[in-house]
Amino acid sequence: MIFKHGIDQAALVTQFTEASAKQGETVRKAVHEATLKALQSRELTLANIRQVLGTVTKAASAGAAGSPLPAPDVEALLGKAFAGMDSALEQAVQASQRALQQMLDQGANLRETQLKKALADIEKMEDALFASVRKAAAGAGATAALPEGPWTPVLAKLQGQHTGTGARATAAVEQLMADTQKSLRDGRAMGLRVSQAMLDSYATLVSGVLIGMSDALQRGAAPAAAKKTARR
Repeated sequence: MIFKHGIDQAALVTQFTEASAKQGETVRKAVHEATLKALQSRELTLANIRQVLGTVTKAASAGAAGSPLPAPDVEALLGKAFAGMDSALEQAVQASQRALQQMLDQGANLRETQLKKALADIEKMEDALFASVRKAAAGAGATAALPEGPWTPVLAKLQGQHTGTGARATAAVEQLMADTQKSLRDGRAMGLRVSQAMLDSYATLVSGVLIGMSDALQRGAAPAAAKKTARR
């Protein structure tokens, strides 16, 4: 197995190579889980996010190049892969928002240099997602079935479309800014500097929040599955 940035690339390549045209949702889930687990395994910085997305898109490219399916079906599978990365990154945005909100609740100020950067990085996550696909499209080799390369037609369809990551990021930034303004209007002390140690641990805090969110979802899914089984 080939691991890079916490991702089993060989497994993802195989997922694509062996997927049928009807297994798009399976591919989406596999990419989502691989991306999310990789994001959870490191400090959630923009640089690390870019590395993870780059690794996933490369694996998808390699798998698409080896797929025996016709071009339209391969393009559909890559579209599902993009959706899987998007949904995982959307959760990362949500975790970042929760972590920043925790700091604001403890008296932090968004004008703090590190928190100001963290807020800006939330807005850059969608760009990171598209950048990884553009890089994959530029670097992926053409095949007989996909003379333009596997990602190029997919990227053309994605251009101008809104992603879950972008929508979540916009809402997160607007909410955080609104909460900050409300605190100022209410006269709450927002000028209190949080400790440098807390600021330095922001990326680790976000990763922990992301893990906690996933654990909560899994705990919620287990009782639902049990109820479904009991009704049968």
